[in-house]
Amino acid sequence: MIQTKNISKKYGQAEVLNIDSLEIPKGQSFGLVGNNGAGKTTYFNLLLDLIRPTTGGITNNDVVVNESEEWKTFTGSFIDETFLIGYLTPEEYFDFIGDLRGMTAADVKAFLAQFDEFFNGEIIGKKKYLRDLSKGNQKKAGIAAAMMGNPQVVILDEPFANLDPTTQIRLKKILKTLTEDREVTVLVSSHDLSHVTEVCERIVVLDKGIVVKDIQTSEETLKELESYFSV
Repeated sequence: MIQTKNISKKYGQAEVLNIDSLEIPKGQSFGLVGNNGAGKTTYFNLLLDLIRPTTGGITNNDVVVNESEEWKTFTGSFIDETFLIGYLTPEEYFDFIGDLRGMTAADVKAFLAQFDEFFNGEIIGKKKYLRDLSKGNQKKAGIAAAMMGNPQVVILDEPFANLDPTTQIRLKKILKTLTEDREVTVLVSSHDLSHVTEVCERIVVLDKGIVVKDIQTSEETLKELESYFSV
């Protein structure tokens, strides 16, 4: 589904990412972990064509992401609040994204009904602009919007940050459901080793832009990761 070959990113003489090869098959729940500056967000930004690689390239379902925009029709993502349109209410934003995804007003309403528990009465009907919501509630709106229109690929950068424990648990349930039928590929980056181990079947560790571990998740994975980051 997603193939990365000889990708690197440099800013001047500083190389922040260098991945020779990385393949993520369709339907996989994929986790990316690493300390600050490891290259996690850089990789996602390259995958979303928000920045251009210094060398190499990434293909998403056979589409080279920095050569064509076709991948946008089947890819949903939320990196941070800059993905939102702050002067819109959540309802207006969801209608806007739904229209881009070819959803009717009824489709949008039915889709949002699935997130009632996740929103916890804090998003819809509050007569607030997105810019006036808390960081956690902005994240809820962005995550939900990333899943609109039945995307084949969902990319979420630090989705658990700023969420309270109850919402984190609800989000984990949503992410697990997404990949149940093996039709949706989910990529998650996180500083929280416990959360990412729970929701991802495969975890890649980045260190200074290099892949240092590629793990199929098991009962021992959390201990292995904690041991690695404790050194």
